[in-house]
Amino acid sequence: MGYFETMMGRTIELAKTAYELGEVPVGAVVVKNGEIIGEGYNRRETCQNAVLHAEIEAISGACGAIGSWRLDGCDLFVTLEPCPMCAGAAVNARISRVIFGAFDYKAGCCDSLINLFNLPFEHTPEVFAGICEDECAALLTGFFRERRQ
Repeated sequence: MGYFETMMGRTIELAKTAYELGEVPVGAVVVKNGEIIGEGYNRRETCQNAVLHAEIEAISGACGAIGSWRLDGCDLFVTLEPCPMCAGAAVNARISRVIFGAFDYKAGCCDSLINLFNLPFEHTPEVFAGICEDECAALLTGFFRERRQ
């Protein structure tokens, strides 16, 4: 198993934790030099806080771990394509690469709805899409199927 798949495996574990809590199953990790330095999962419903997305928690944890808001040389792995807030946080944190699993055709800002990274910001992360896509998408599909029943 390669680097991308290994790190996506951890995001999937975190997404399953969110699922068990009744949250939209999204997990994220920030990695520097092959080591996870921040991780998170959706807690928006649990905490009734609109900004508690998995990516925000992972980025916040990574900043705390290295003592800086600059996450140069770091990779952000996430099970679902980041929304505008989370894509913006990746830009502002100077994340080097964003690697995601499932596409989000309703709110995705790395390719699906818009590509925020195509705008002329001072920093632009490199994007790798569709990594472990089937497993990430299945978690989301199962979650929303249960909610509709």
